[in-house]
Amino acid sequence: MKLEVVVVPVSDVDRAKDFYTGLGWRLDADVTTGTDFRVVQVTPPGSPASVIFGTSVSSQAPGSAQGLHLIVDDITAAHGELKRRGAEPSEVFHDAGGVFHHAGTDARVPGPDPQRGSYGSFLSFSDPEGNGWVLQEITSRLPGRLDPAVTAFSSTADLAAALRRAAAAHGEHEARIGAEDPDWPDWYADYVAREQAGAELPS
Repeated sequence: MKLEVVVVPVSDVDRAKDFYTGLGWRLDADVTTGTDFRVVQVTPPGSPASVIFGTSVSSQAPGSAQGLHLIVDDITAAHGELKRRGAEPSEVFHDAGGVFHHAGTDARVPGPDPQRGSYGSFLSFSDPEGNGWVLQEITSRLPGRLDPAVTAFSSTADLAAALRRAAAAHGEHEARIGAEDPDWPDWYADYVAREQAGAELPS
């Protein structure tokens, strides 16, 4: 089962649409079927799941969705991008407990995780309705977190970075075997998929 859609409750659909598309989220649909039903779907860049809001699509109170998480690989860059786009993000923080983060602003410690460990740095922002989002920095996945048969990248820059890491590791691999590897495309593909899944890397 794959998470496909998250419904966010809003009172002003056009304001929400302007906010989310202003963040650079792709507008997938804006469908109205009468005066009392409207569905707007947007998708964050690189996300396989989308966000839906509109008229008569949620019984939740507007602004009541909290703790919605977006994953980034550079929390500092994401902070700058959100600020540039007018989202008014919090400062980057890590949690005093060092595992996840507490609800609200409890136990927030200013600055990214001191070791800059994957999963350990966060920031937050809200949409105009008060729906709360959290960005979490993940640079490497825990083992078994991803299916190694399914590999996806949010941008060409991310893919290029993965290929550079694979190229460096493959150079070490060829040095170990003392010969050129004619099957390097297979080795690269295996390395990139395993790295993204957090599995043991090929040698």
